[in-house]
Amino acid sequence: MHAITIPEPGGPEALVWNEVPDPVPGEGEVLVEVVASAVNRADILQRQGFYDPPPGASPYPGLECSGRIIDLGPGVSGWAVGDEVCALLAGGGYAEKVVVPAGQLLPVPHGVDLKQAAALPEVVCTVWSNVFMVSHLRPGETLLVHGGSSGIGTMAIQLAKAVGAKVAVTAGSPEKLDRCAELGADVLVNYREQDFVAEVRKATDGVGADVVLDNMGAKYLDRNLQALAVNGRLAIIGMQGGTKGELNIGMLLNKRAAVSATSLRARPLGEKAAIVAAVREHVWPLLASGHVRPIVDREVPMHEAATAHRLVEESGHVGKVLLVKP
Repeated sequence: MHAITIPEPGGPEALVWNEVPDPVPGEGEVLVEVVASAVNRADILQRQGFYDPPPGASPYPGLECSGRIIDLGPGVSGWAVGDEVCALLAGGGYAEKVVVPAGQLLPVPHGVDLKQAAALPEVVCTVWSNVFMVSHLRPGETLLVHGGSSGIGTMAIQLAKAVGAKVAVTAGSPEKLDRCAELGADVLVNYREQDFVAEVRKATDGVGADVVLDNMGAKYLDRNLQALAVNGRLAIIGMQGGTKGELNIGMLLNKRAAVSATSLRARPLGEKAAIVAAVREHVWPLLASGHVRPIVDREVPMHEAATAHRLVEESGHVGKVLLVKP
């Protein structure tokens, strides 16, 4: 088969479409013929040499895919050759074939195109696990999402609105904020021109956000705490703004707030399977009904992954950039 390899870390040009050995499914695994994958920030970090795959994972980038099952390993039940699926991966999505633990498979939701289903697993599992399973966002509460026009952001807006929450977002342009509004965002903050702490407080009569979903890390740590309501929950899922920050314990105590930080890629298989099962139970019906949908900015041929990485690094996209099989 062919896959995108990274012979040496570097810029987008480091991504090379090479012939590599076919993967073979082991116990509890299936082999999927990939139709599409999607670009995530973690893929860019891996390409740059800052985010190695966990032990035993595929060396190729790609944390999600969609496609068709073409082989079953020993001990797999509930799936059949020919099933159309999408999958959460620890790596290997930028390839013509990938091995997937059966617990990380999802059926393609009713009404969703097979290629576009590749935009779902990573963002839906990230949002559901952090905003709902860990932070317990409830109807009537306010969610603040940083990077509202990103793949994570566009899904977080839709899921939060689906459960009856109010949503505030930050983004860097009026055009991106308009797209967030179309998805249901209630409070629109241009982070280049406005202070999100002040805007969130104003929009909530001084209360603040009950849950903050943050992709920035250190740079926003103090301001996120300022934006939190009493009993608020800060969920950190990225470190685009740095890895080390100072935590104001006094403010945290006064607000009786909680800070969590999670990632998906290196979690044990059982934890991933539990998240995938929860997503299938709670989110898949919303997709089938049309209340939630994948947001895809564009499709790029997989062998041109370098072009897709440049697009994502320039942050000119809204939603996900897909890599489709040539």
